[in-house]
Amino acid sequence: MHLTILVTGATGTVGREVVKQLSMYNGDIRVRAGVHSVIKGENLTRLPGVEIVEMDFEDKDSLQAAFTHVDKLFLITPFAKGQVHMAKTLVDEAKENGVKHIVKLSAMGADAEPPIMLGSWHREIEKYIEDSGIAYTFLRPASFMQNFVNYSASTIKSEGKVYLPTGDGKIGYIDVRDIAAVGVEVLTGEGHEGKIYELTGPEAISNGEAAQVLSEVTGKQVEFVDVPSDAARQAMIAQGAPDWMADAMIELYDVYKAGNSNQVFDSVQAVIDRKPHTFKQFAQDYKECFE
Repeated sequence: MHLTILVTGATGTVGREVVKQLSMYNGDIRVRAGVHSVIKGENLTRLPGVEIVEMDFEDKDSLQAAFTHVDKLFLITPFAKGQVHMAKTLVDEAKENGVKHIVKLSAMGADAEPPIMLGSWHREIEKYIEDSGIAYTFLRPASFMQNFVNYSASTIKSEGKVYLPTGDGKIGYIDVRDIAAVGVEVLTGEGHEGKIYELTGPEAISNGEAAQVLSEVTGKQVEFVDVPSDAARQAMIAQGAPDWMADAMIELYDVYKAGNSNQVFDSVQAVIDRKPHTFKQFAQDYKECFE
């Protein structure tokens, strides 16, 4: 019997990796990659067993087409001011179409008190899924190691520097390949319904320590620059970020700086029976991005 899995946000950092790993299964799994633009997701069509579907959160017909015959949903919503509304729309569509299991990409600290903006949004979506009656699993990862590639690679290459307003706070960085591996196991395995998995790498490190590792791996000096929060916010605004996004990011960075994201959990090994990637392994695998 075929299993059809819809992955929303399929062109994002985690979504793309989930689609890639699901495509490695044999013909028993059909992967439907939900994208905002078919052109943007075109390279996903090269993966075996992957179907691309364009999704417009405001277009009922496009959502109906995306959810037709879907058994399970890997739910990723964009970092947008309306992400709670978008997620609720997708959950409603899932319920209407008889989806049996929702795996939501959430965030570590979603249930923290007092909440930060991003955490409260994720928790509101989690509660909506809980109330939907659909079986669920929540993945709450720490910050992604791949963020160094996405947001710091250019300054590492050109200046040998990582600019972040995080002080000496340690973070349980996790490789997105491990997040995806957990997600795939949850989607294809058994016994994960109703579970919440806090996902981290095997160690918590500061960004200063991360810079040292990048120096060792690349053979060039990489320095961490602790940027004042106000300056970081101004830089985000100057680069086109809306006020709400800059505020949300600074709030998150303040959590890091205070040392409130230094927890390490063994959930990755418990679910997929192997240790998660260390930051050094990540740096070695992505070395060419920083040289």
